[in-house]
Amino acid sequence: MCGIVGVVSNAPVNQLIYDGLLLLQHRGQDAAGIVTQQGRKFFMHKAKGMVRDVFRTRNMRALPGNVGLGQVRYPTAGNAYSEDEAQPFYVNAPFGLVLSHNGNLTNAAELKAELFTTDHRHINTDSDSEVLLNVLAHELEKTTRGLPLTPADVFAAVRGVHKRVKGSYAVVALIAGHGLLAIRDPFGIRPLCLGCGQNESGNTVMVASESVALEGTSHQFVRDIAPGEAVFVDLQGTVHAEQCAVKTQLKPCIFEFVYLARPDSVLDGISVYQARLNLGETLAKRVVSTVPPNEIDVIIPIPESSRPSATQLAHLLGIPYREGFVKNRYVGRTFIMPGQGVRKKSVRQKLNVIASEFKGRNVLLVDDSIVRGTTSREIVQMARDAGAKKVYLASAAPPVRYPNVYGIDMPTVDELVAHDRTVEEIRVAIGCDALIYQDVEGMKRAIGSLNKNLDGFDASCFDGVYITGDITPESIAKMNAGRVDSSEENEVDVSRLALPNPQEA
Repeated sequence: MCGIVGVVSNAPVNQLIYDGLLLLQHRGQDAAGIVTQQGRKFFMHKAKGMVRDVFRTRNMRALPGNVGLGQVRYPTAGNAYSEDEAQPFYVNAPFGLVLSHNGNLTNAAELKAELFTTDHRHINTDSDSEVLLNVLAHELEKTTRGLPLTPADVFAAVRGVHKRVKGSYAVVALIAGHGLLAIRDPFGIRPLCLGCGQNESGNTVMVASESVALEGTSHQFVRDIAPGEAVFVDLQGTVHAEQCAVKTQLKPCIFEFVYLARPDSVLDGISVYQARLNLGETLAKRVVSTVPPNEIDVIIPIPESSRPSATQLAHLLGIPYREGFVKNRYVGRTFIMPGQGVRKKSVRQKLNVIASEFKGRNVLLVDDSIVRGTTSREIVQMARDAGAKKVYLASAAPPVRYPNVYGIDMPTVDELVAHDRTVEEIRVAIGCDALIYQDVEGMKRAIGSLNKNLDGFDASCFDGVYITGDITPESIAKMNAGRVDSSEENEVDVSRLALPNPQEA
């Protein structure tokens, strides 16, 4: 899960991209990067850290130009600690290409070998995004063969990318001297939308992972980019679009609505906030069948994503809703912190209890989902330490039983508390008095009812159905074997073979 932004304007775009990345900071806090283009020259700055930490005034001044893109990253493939794997990635031919990618390629290893033996291209990192960039570069080279680039050539290249690449990918790329390209995979697993705006000098076109990045930068949401579609925006701001995949289905990742996306975003015609309200409504039926409402004194959400579901649940059951946890907003989301030890350590730094809301009460805690169980176990214990008589826990999502291979950090079954466990066994592991889960079909109905035009969802982490059709236990093991799990202490400096940051040039 990463956040990507791309802009074509007739005024400087560095601040606009920066603002867009701030609005998408929840999608990745490991690294951030921006590339701008002036004439045919790219200017890049990227580094580990949050957007506000990575970009200082001197960095922003070194990013001139009216076209650009940016990304906030958390790692799901490659090295979580390597600054060289911060995006965007750059390759100098053809034309000069820069790319940022949200998602995960499921055939990255095969493509990497193919790029070396057949396409004669060199990959210098373990990132599947660099693989994707080089596949796009090779396909563009094939379609142009030294001729001037046209939108038709770009779309022909994207058709070649779709034929070779498998997995999830929402992409923004710059083609030096020509414009901005946005691509979405044939299943639309990861979100991508298109917007337009105006400034003193004229019009602006923006693509972004979520609608909130458009609205928060005074752009008007135009539409979601369709599965398999490519959108090419030339340097004059003219938008060209074409369907480039032979077979498409709109099956977005359901975890976007459960947890990942901001509640004020609209993805594929579905309000994320309304989706979470609906989850609370269906969860209410599950709670009643497990714990009599008269045995619950108060309903308390675990901040932040669970609040809409908890609010709706409390309303339907007629039970008081209270805020029992105060969140330190200056600590990152524990779900996207690499490493179980770091994640566990951060829970009590991140949340503090309001003891008066727990003391002597039977409390129902509501979370958006339970993935590894580490956070849930800590929070249940915090509620007990604050004086709760009984602690019940409800999850607005079903048990996460399977790895996710499409760009969410759920790589191995060993890390999932629900894998190969019954609900009772999970309850014991977490330490709560009762555990209530949403059911898979109820979740799909609750969210799917908000857009009847969807073909379904990628809900693979809940139901084990991998919609790309190429995933087996063996392929999951192979992908996990390729992950680099280094520690910061053992990080090895490597030579950067990429477009340098401006101050390094």
